Amino acid sequence: MKNMIRSQFVLAAVLAVASSICFAQDGAAVYKSKCQMCHGASGTPSPAMAKMMGIKPTSDPAMQALSAAQVASTVTNGKGKMKAISGLSDDEVKAVSAFFKTLK
Repeated sequence: MKNMIRSQFVLAAVLAVASSICFAQDGAAVYKSKCQMCHGASGTPSPAMAKMMGIKPTSDPAMQALSAAQVASTVTNGKGKMKAISGLSDDEVKAVSAFFKTLK
């Protein structure tokens, strides 16, 4: 009985780790296809894009202060000059928002 409980615990842990890795990879892929052209590969926009669209780098304290939920809201609804990104599932929005928060 104890071995079965341990096996289930180990399986749950492995699944949790695997899903978080897949989630991060999906977020990176969505970022690359939908966000990178404006926000830059590492979260730092080109000077021209930053000036034209008013985009701050992810290293800016105001950007660092945003929660993943706030980033997700911006992706879904748009904000300022940024239009809403259409065609993303809820899971993709969550994944790209979480990935965006990893950019420093």
